[in-house]
Amino acid sequence: MPVEPADAARLAELEAVVESWLDRQRADNSLLVAADRDRDLRRWYVRLRGEERDFVAIWLTLGEYTLQYESYFMPGPEEYVGELYEFLLRRNARLFGMGFAIGTEDAVYLMGQMPLSAVDAAELDRIVGSTYAYVEQWFRPAMRLGFASRFNG
Repeated sequence: MPVEPADAARLAELEAVVESWLDRQRADNSLLVAADRDRDLRRWYVRLRGEERDFVAIWLTLGEYTLQYESYFMPGPEEYVGELYEFLLRRNARLFGMGFAIGTEDAVYLMGQMPLSAVDAAELDRIVGSTYAYVEQWFRPAMRLGFASRFNG
């Protein structure tokens, strides 16, 4: 059975869910540094203070069929390229709802999407929390591999 695209009313409803969730984050999340919105693109930018990486930025994009989420993880590696990609692909097997991907300029991203029917505050917590945790856990080991001479020199 084909899924119909969300109409304007449903998209407005989901935008309100994201906005309400962000309002709670602004009030309660001490790691939140910024949360902005591009109304024309139905896109939100969430920036969190990290430990292993100074900041973790996550884009949430509401489409007619899915909510997409992505985070810039690291620049394209300079060294041990194959080993780094193998390392990240092996991590993908442990990730829930997202995976490492190669984006523009060979940069590495964490990306995922969910059906609109799953979008609620709990899932937004999971997406943002998981992205944050994955970046914190894997950023330093990935950088040490992809830019080894900068760390070992």
